[in-house]
Amino acid sequence: MSTTRAGGSSNLETAVLDSAHIGDIQGALGTIKIDDQDTRRTWSRRLLTLLAIVGPGLIVMVGDNDAGGVATYAQAGQNFGLSLLWVLPLLIPVLVVNQEMVVRLGAVTGVGHARLINERFGKFWGAFSVGDLFLLNFLTIVTEFIGVSLALGYFGVSNYVSVPIAAILLIAMTASGSFRRWERFMLIFVVANFLVIPLVIFSHPHVASIVHGFIIPSVKGGINSTSVLFIIAIVGTTVAPWQLFFQQSNIVDKRIIPRWINYERIDTVLGSLVTVVAAALIIVTTAFAFLHTHLAGQFANAGATAKGLEYYLGNSAGTLFAIVLLNASIIGAAAVTLSTSYAFGDVFGIKHSLHRGLKDARQFYAIFSVLVMAAAAIVLIPHAPLGLITTSVQALAGVLLPSATVFLLLLCNDKAVLGPWVNKLWLNLIATVIVTILIAMSLVLMATTVFPNINVNILMYAMGATSVGSVLGALIIGVRSKLKSNIIIAEDDTKSENKHTWRMPPLSLLERPIWSRGKKAAMFTLRGYLVVAVVILLIKAIQIGAGHH
Repeated sequence: MSTTRAGGSSNLETAVLDSAHIGDIQGALGTIKIDDQDTRRTWSRRLLTLLAIVGPGLIVMVGDNDAGGVATYAQAGQNFGLSLLWVLPLLIPVLVVNQEMVVRLGAVTGVGHARLINERFGKFWGAFSVGDLFLLNFLTIVTEFIGVSLALGYFGVSNYVSVPIAAILLIAMTASGSFRRWERFMLIFVVANFLVIPLVIFSHPHVASIVHGFIIPSVKGGINSTSVLFIIAIVGTTVAPWQLFFQQSNIVDKRIIPRWINYERIDTVLGSLVTVVAAALIIVTTAFAFLHTHLAGQFANAGATAKGLEYYLGNSAGTLFAIVLLNASIIGAAAVTLSTSYAFGDVFGIKHSLHRGLKDARQFYAIFSVLVMAAAAIVLIPHAPLGLITTSVQALAGVLLPSATVFLLLLCNDKAVLGPWVNKLWLNLIATVIVTILIAMSLVLMATTVFPNINVNILMYAMGATSVGSVLGALIIGVRSKLKSNIIIAEDDTKSENKHTWRMPPLSLLERPIWSRGKKAAMFTLRGYLVVAVVILLIKAIQIGAGHH
């Protein structure tokens, strides 16, 4: 185990809610003492520090390649071939930009995402954001146990055996009372994620076709409401709202402070690359495995895909896919459930740390256990449409993501919260582009569902033009706002030592930001739009389930 040493905070008082969130960093691969002042001039010292800090970024990203992710990517390859590969590299900057903002929020504030939203914007908007999270997370946990059922079902294990055992092991693994032990468990699952490499080899992929899929945007069968729904599902499973809540709280729980932000950024970038590569390999595997077969375009569920791989590529391929699915289900269930438990702890002010044992944080672990057991019970309901539930949940995550990103953007421009760590103008511009594109995609889904005969290509061009206009407008407003409020920090200030020791004061000492009428109207409009979008999504999902495309 490596041991390094770390620095403290310039504020005598911080907003940290749980005393267990203060102390040495006790990572799976090393320890950093709270009073460490080492400058780390050598690469070996920097590597030891990175090993101690690595974890939250890798876990949140690989955890996002969960059961729903594996099923969605497998369906992409089986039904659309390589035609949707181009979507994945576009998601890397989305992942990195969103999660980098979360990294700063966690390290600088010392509190979770749910608590920040609740305290800075009030209970109404807190309920809006966190309420969506709880609903989406619970449905996502259900899909993780669907994955467990299908994966072990491939080996002939009854879901009445596999699902309860998985639930019990998941609770036991999390409620060990040791953050380090939990993180080591998670990193084992991260390593197991690399089983997709030998899996793709079995499909005998053609490199030239893969490169073409990455660089030439296309959609097999053309752009229509079904393909748009599926693209949104890919976005939703790769960039999910729960990631924001999980990584911020996990960074706080690991006791990472501003001094170590750059190391956590590296952790996050590595995680995003691993996630996208793994997703691409799953798409490639199923695309080549089912090319010119009777199963092409006939995705049923991940379990059926495993059997199909066994039939066309051999027993080893089917076994590997089932193991990849099981691994994804476990790490996904662990991360998503924990993000929900963290959020409950933030909102209701209860002890919520993996450093605490079962007796010391009963409510925290009770919430975790109830979520796990309830989700597992739903999966055991006979004749439930498991494949439809999985795809719909991923699409729902894509629809709700703009809302989560808007709150993230507001917090990262809150000077009282982040001080010298607030967003730069260029970062706000990129985030605005991301939100605009996500909303435009869901608008296309709504329009094509309500008006099935609409010309989707013209609609996409119109949405693209609107998006460009929105971005330019945001740029103009952003520049004017920066100049007017004089928020831009002088270059020498951003590089000062102060920045790396600055922590957010207790939230009770901060005045809430005042929203203009225009901002309030925009937020209420966004909320109303999301309600309509979710209803439209449900209608489309029901149509697909009934066989009407």
